Amino acid sequence: MTLFDIVRKLELKVKAGSDHLDREVTGGYASDLLSDVMANGESGNVWLTLQSHPNVIAVASLKDLAGIILVNSREPAEETVTKAAEEGVPVLVSGLPTFELAGKLYELGVPGRD
Repeated sequence: MTLFDIVRKLELKVKAGSDHLDREVTGGYASDLLSDVMANGESGNVWLTLQSHPNVIAVASLKDLAGIILVNSREPAEETVTKAAEEGVPVLVSGLPTFELAGKLYELGVPGRD
């Protein structure tokens, strides 16, 4: 499943990286701790977080994540959007809380960790 499929099915708002929505999503990871994502996120994962500052882009790039979904209608900082565009990292927004969004992704067939 691609990020585009997820955006369409879950009616997410695209804030950055619209030209990278063809990225294949291999799994999902939910955490608000950057160090946790650095230790446990895997290439191709979509990351669910409420963190909206520019450091999330650095972590997503480092781990080669498919994209970031901000929960609870969080809006990314302008600096985050700029950095995301530079790095080619899709930043998406959902009005759902993390728990509900994770459940919906799982129902769509996005797995967690093995």
